[in-house]
Amino acid sequence: MNILDVNDNAPTFSENSHTLDIAESSLPGVRLPLPRATDLDVGKNTVSMYKLTSNEYFTLAISKGPEQSVSAELVLQKALDREKQPVIHLTLTAVDGGSPPKSGTSQIIVNVLDVNDNAPVFSKPLYKTSISENVPVGTTVVVLNATDSDEGLNSEIFYSIIKRDQDKILAIFGIDTQSGAVTVKDIVDFEEDVAFEIHVQASDRGHPPMASHCKVLIEVLDQNDNAPEIRVTPLLQTVKEDAKIGTAIALVSVTDRDGGKNGFVNCIVSNNMPFTLESNYKNYYSLSVNGPLDRESRSQYYITLTASDEGIPPLTSTTVINVQVSDVNDNAPLFREDNINVYVKENSEVGAVIKTLSAFDDDIYENSQITYSLVEVHSNQIPISMLVNINSVTGDIHTLKSFDYEEIKTFQFRVQATDSGVPPLSSNVTVKVFILDENDNNPGILAPYSEHGSVHTENIPYSAEAGYFVGKIRAVDSDSGYNALLSYHISEPKGNNLFRIGSSSGEIRTKRRMSDNDLKTHPLVILVSDNGEPSLSATVSIDVVVFENTDDIKTRFKHAPIKEDSFSDLNMYLLIAIVSVSVVFLLSLISLIAVKCCRTDGSFSRYSAPVITTHPDGSWSYSKSTQQYDVCFNSDTMNSDVVVFPAPIPPVDADLFSVNEGDNFIRTQTLPNNDKPKAPNADWRYSASLRAGMQSSVHMEESSVMQGAQGVLVQNWPTVSSAPDNEGGEVSPPVGAGVDSNSWHFRYGPGPGMPPQHLKPGEVPPEAFIIPGSPAIISIRQGQDGDDKSDFITFGKKEEAKKKKKKKKEKEKKDKKEKGKDDDD
Repeated sequence: MNILDVNDNAPTFSENSHTLDIAESSLPGVRLPLPRATDLDVGKNTVSMYKLTSNEYFTLAISKGPEQSVSAELVLQKALDREKQPVIHLTLTAVDGGSPPKSGTSQIIVNVLDVNDNAPVFSKPLYKTSISENVPVGTTVVVLNATDSDEGLNSEIFYSIIKRDQDKILAIFGIDTQSGAVTVKDIVDFEEDVAFEIHVQASDRGHPPMASHCKVLIEVLDQNDNAPEIRVTPLLQTVKEDAKIGTAIALVSVTDRDGGKNGFVNCIVSNNMPFTLESNYKNYYSLSVNGPLDRESRSQYYITLTASDEGIPPLTSTTVINVQVSDVNDNAPLFREDNINVYVKENSEVGAVIKTLSAFDDDIYENSQITYSLVEVHSNQIPISMLVNINSVTGDIHTLKSFDYEEIKTFQFRVQATDSGVPPLSSNVTVKVFILDENDNNPGILAPYSEHGSVHTENIPYSAEAGYFVGKIRAVDSDSGYNALLSYHISEPKGNNLFRIGSSSGEIRTKRRMSDNDLKTHPLVILVSDNGEPSLSATVSIDVVVFENTDDIKTRFKHAPIKEDSFSDLNMYLLIAIVSVSVVFLLSLISLIAVKCCRTDGSFSRYSAPVITTHPDGSWSYSKSTQQYDVCFNSDTMNSDVVVFPAPIPPVDADLFSVNEGDNFIRTQTLPNNDKPKAPNADWRYSASLRAGMQSSVHMEESSVMQGAQGVLVQNWPTVSSAPDNEGGEVSPPVGAGVDSNSWHFRYGPGPGMPPQHLKPGEVPPEAFIIPGSPAIISIRQGQDGDDKSDFITFGKKEEAKKKKKKKKEKEKKDKKEKGKDDDD
């Protein structure tokens, strides 16, 4: 029995899915076998065909075998790209020939196998970043990223820095081969490199490996890590101390390796110095003199230059410049003293060094080399070049002669010190040389005992008492000081007990009364010694002769001259008494003469004091100095007063006129050319020679007579005292006058510090001599040195004289009687 097949079974595959692997590098046309489907049916109901889902890569190639078997193959029609589609999913359908046909499917998974056909790709072809300089080692700068479309080993990437021409970068930077991180492995310095360009390579591990490249740009950010640098270029080795302000001595340049504000630099002179920096260009300066220099006060300067940048925080650097100041001859040699006193003993050796002068000069080198020289000055008419000499180098002053104190006691000269600068400067010092006395002169006996080798005789009476003056020895010594201090001694006979001598006065006197046992002649040897070391002396011989007969003594004294030194104390007292009596007598005589002149008609009285006659009409007159006047009073004139007081000497150009014609009265005046009279002198001196028994007269050294008009300035009448130099009026005998001398000095004027008196109109000073009731007509006879010329000066008013003429005649008789009585008295 044949059982006819019915298409009741569908084709089936043994696996629901089937996986195929194909390399992406396979070429089109490659066939891949597919699994077969089975169908239980037979005949036409079995598998008759295969179908494949549509795709762009594969197609089906169906082939029929024996017994109606059908197989299919997968044919590659397009190159695969795993990177685009690594897996391809296809559906394979088997269809039978039944009616209706039935089918079965199977999933075909095509895995595209990778091939290293893709190189690694960086995310960016150029990486840019920045870092600060001096970042720590190990700091990551940037992380690179590269990808590979391949897979497996073909997609494994490792990074590296291209070594070619990047040695410096390799020393500073490194890269992690796995992660691609670029790190710092050494110091990054902006001053050396402001940026870095790193070439990096990414490679896969395929066979053959594929690689790609990229660049990394790293900008280095500056940090203020560099202080400014100062460079100095000297222009002068030394600076003269007289250099002008503005003189450049060096060029200064300042640099800073930092950038931006970190590289902006300011430079100054930080210490107080006479120097300054002047900016020439950016960061270029010139160091110049900014003040006066003085090598003597400071020979070198250490100038500190400070440069600071503008970074935060700012950095500062300093440098010190040593500037030497060269000397200029601006200091003259100086001596430590303006005057130098040198003391030299007389009779010193010729050529001895009496003084070594030393001057100092603040300059140096040749400017301080000093030479000494004498400035020629004559001292006591002796050229200095004959007395001393000076060593021009050492300053030693040598004597050229032996000095004698008795010839020259002191002299002075100037020494000049001159330096060797250009131009040379010099200064002087005055050297005063004082000769010190040595005891080199014996005492010298003065007259009358000075005759050498002679024996002098002195006579004394036998009745001489103890202390009787025998004689006086006088001696002098040309030396000075103690060397001239003399002492007197009786050297022979020794032990003499009759005479003694004053050791300092040299007076020889008796020690006791004479006795019958004493010799009639006593030879004495007087020794005069000075007080020098050693002491020098001189002797004088005197024979003292004792006389018993008084007549012999008188005869001796008549022939013997009276010595000035023979006056004893008693003689001095007698001389004073005689002079006193003479003065009293002369004063009395002068007073009597004055009274006579005032009360005797027609008589003349010599009067030497200045006379001023006042009158209501304001007339006045004066007398010239050192003149004598005879004053005559006439009874025909009117009454007036005579005022006598000292007045100043009138000017030479004054005019004097006087006329007297009978009873006609003409005013006589002596007027100065100036409108106002000169002020009187408060100090007047008068000298008079007064001798007993002679008519006394007074010679006025400085005097004048003037009539005090309205508001006249009047001096005081002189007073008398015994001291010659006291202020005010005074009188004293001259020093050294003899027995018959009556010379005196008068001084007129007010007391010390007293101002002159200003009188009101019609007022007469109380100190003046006023002669009341005297005739108004005064006849003054003026004479000097035997001159007989006379000037008659008449005062008074004509009208009043006529009115009172009659009254005066009546009174004349009475006045004559009264005057006669006074004369008798």
